Amino acid sequence: MLEADPQLSTLIDYHYKRHYRAGNGQHGRGKDQHGRNGEDLVLRVPVGTMVYDAETNQLIADLVSPGQRVIVAKGGRGGRGNKHFVTPTNTAPRIAEKGGEGEARWIRLELHLLADVGIIGLPNVGKSTLISRVSSAHPKIAPYPFTTLHPVLGVVKVNEYDSFVMADLPGLIEGAHLGKGLGISFLKHISRCKLLLHLLDATREDLLEDYNTINNELSRYDEKLMSYPQIVAINKIDIIDPADLNKKRKRLEKAGIEPRLISALTGEGVQKLIYEINDKLKTGIVK
Repeated sequence: MLEADPQLSTLIDYHYKRHYRAGNGQHGRGKDQHGRNGEDLVLRVPVGTMVYDAETNQLIADLVSPGQRVIVAKGGRGGRGNKHFVTPTNTAPRIAEKGGEGEARWIRLELHLLADVGIIGLPNVGKSTLISRVSSAHPKIAPYPFTTLHPVLGVVKVNEYDSFVMADLPGLIEGAHLGKGLGISFLKHISRCKLLLHLLDATREDLLEDYNTINNELSRYDEKLMSYPQIVAINKIDIIDPADLNKKRKRLEKAGIEPRLISALTGEGVQKLIYEINDKLKTGIVK
């Protein structure tokens, strides 16, 4: 049996130990005694774990609620005692039923993070800097690609009453849906998000091409992701010439994309962006 535990955040324990065995049912005994059923074995996994049959690839359960449980293999049934074999001619039988063995099954576990907002974009566009500014999360930040090797969750406090969970998803590259770069290991987390924040780097040459590169990878991984609402923001506006920034913004607008302008480093435009995200989540303008 698997149980979703909100205190856990990874499946690392199951990387080192892969075989788990619950007890078999005990044999039935004399003196009208049943054998005990096999004891339950409860394995705890993080909330957001998806459980698949390893042979058929069929989804068994999606554990999205704390305390949610699923039986993946039944334990052994206890054997019946001698009284179940009484007959009119044999009132005190000296036989009992053997306890049954438990089921054996291979399963595959996948952890998909639960977040309201997922930050997507090419490597080094400022995703980690943004989430560290708006939440208490502290991802590794450095001026080179793939500093974030694991998804990072942060709680964004909007005001006294509102907050939402934001995920810093590691940078994608062209071919990610085929496993290149950090690959599909992190694309899968996007499917849990209600809204996507697409960050673009103002210092890059062609922002429209960067935008299309990421969205092409999303669609090739799962076409459904293209129906998720996106807010597009141009980051690093503090280190680019305003005239150059204006040209890049207008090119996006001609393609039907309305970018927000922010600097995750200085905070310019960030609070306004957070308010907009919160409004969309509250009003249900999400998938």
